[in-house]
Amino acid sequence: MRHLLYAFAMIIGLTGAVRADEAAIQGVISSQIDAFKADDFATAFTYASPTIQGVFRTPERFGLMVREGYPMVWRPAEMRFLDQQVIDGELWQNVLIRDAEGQEYLLGYQMVEGADGWKINAVRVEKAAAGMAQSPAPRGGLSFG
Repeated sequence: MRHLLYAFAMIIGLTGAVRADEAAIQGVISSQIDAFKADDFATAFTYASPTIQGVFRTPERFGLMVREGYPMVWRPAEMRFLDQQVIDGELWQNVLIRDAEGQEYLLGYQMVEGADGWKINAVRVEKAAAGMAQSPAPRGGLSFG
């Protein structure tokens, strides 16, 4: 029973710390998207985690991947932050994005905290259910497949 209470206290503590950084996390994602909109891939690259930077090595290669693989992030028409989740110890910020053609996507941004603040470590994407932008943010969180 004592171990269960300890585990519960740890979860509550982690959730509180995450909530305290919600504005910082959302600021990182917004700033990266603003950099993409300006085709400033050097700045956008600074918001990626060291792991992602190591994979792509240059802002140009990173920018090419985003333009070709994540056009809804490169040129979103609209964006709205939803909830945050901790899944298997990893923090995910859920975001609803509408692209230039009006298609809605649910994105999960995996966030990691380092010495110089929060960084984006991964992004999961799926098409959103029709009319999701008009509905209130879900309370229980989004599940990405």
